[in-house]
Amino acid sequence: MTRAASSKGILPYQHITQLIARRSITSEHPIEDRQIQPASLDLRLGKKAYRLISSFLPELSAISSRLNVLDFYQSDLVMYEMDLTQGAILEKGHVYLVPLLEQLDLPATLRARANPKSTTGRLDVFTRVVTDLNAGFDEIRAGYRGPLYLEVVPRSFAIKVRTGDSLNQIRFVRGDATVSDSALQKLHGTDPLLFHNASPPKALPQKEFRTDRGLFLRIDLTGSAREDAVIGYRAKKNSHVIDLAKIGHYAALDFWEPLKRHRQDSLLLEPEEFYILASKERIRVPPGYAAEMVAYEAACGELRTHYAGFFDPGFGYGDGKMRGTQVVLEVRPHDVPFLIHDGQTFFKVVYDRMLTVPTQVYGTALGSSYQRQALTLSKHFKA
Repeated sequence: MTRAASSKGILPYQHITQLIARRSITSEHPIEDRQIQPASLDLRLGKKAYRLISSFLPELSAISSRLNVLDFYQSDLVMYEMDLTQGAILEKGHVYLVPLLEQLDLPATLRARANPKSTTGRLDVFTRVVTDLNAGFDEIRAGYRGPLYLEVVPRSFAIKVRTGDSLNQIRFVRGDATVSDSALQKLHGTDPLLFHNASPPKALPQKEFRTDRGLFLRIDLTGSAREDAVIGYRAKKNSHVIDLAKIGHYAALDFWEPLKRHRQDSLLLEPEEFYILASKERIRVPPGYAAEMVAYEAACGELRTHYAGFFDPGFGYGDGKMRGTQVVLEVRPHDVPFLIHDGQTFFKVVYDRMLTVPTQVYGTALGSSYQRQALTLSKHFKA
């Protein structure tokens, strides 16, 4: 299903290429075609990383003024700097700030928002974009002109990164792009957005399609329904470095503990442990839309259900014949143990309109890694 072009929405692939041509997005290193996604642009790490004492927000001063000091021993923020051009290891639990290769010069009508890439989230690497004179992370005000910085905090694994690696992505938005609950209900009736994860997958009946400022999905703790089915993974506390350049290289069992189906189809989440789980439903994003997982309300439990959460147009949709793709969740409970059950409402997805349908949609043509995923670790692990 396609939509007519709108005056409000997320900029698609072809408009991002125009922003680059007009120098609204610039870089000393030419922007590569591989960076441009159906509704976002991959951002690249620059030449240096700064090990920080803590996270911070630069509401009152330019970030460069906090980094360009002659003696880091006199700095209230920076401990030391690292060269990324030949690769460097970012230790888990430490805070790093990396100037990105890309800079922005946005028109007054255009704002931007950043998200970790799916692979970044599945490695439990916490990232947030920071901009000058801003009181928040990941939100970039309309008309912003200046550099971009990425805060990076590996949580479960030490990682090796290099100049040019992409850990996060940015999308550009004009006006209010959010799709209302009533519009979601109508869209699902004509071009289903959710399917039961069955064989074959069947569209959710309208009575099971629940919305409240977004679309609710549930957690799957049965897997393939076999008694010994793997229903998730928990990160091991001690493991080796993961080199982000090595794809399909690592044995999963060296880094992850598989979680088997419990006889009561429940799972006890331990505080500050990191889990990879999957959704009960399959989700589809038609080409005229994009979607994003949003923070779960604290009233429903003290846990984070995702780190990455942006779905490009065409995710789980393809040429329109795909019947959705499961959502993989990066889960970390806080403060107290938290018991979850199969089929429990667990997270929410907000749909946004595209300004117009992208000329490229999510799928194999763009090297998309997770179009037909089930319960899937990051692409660095052997299948």
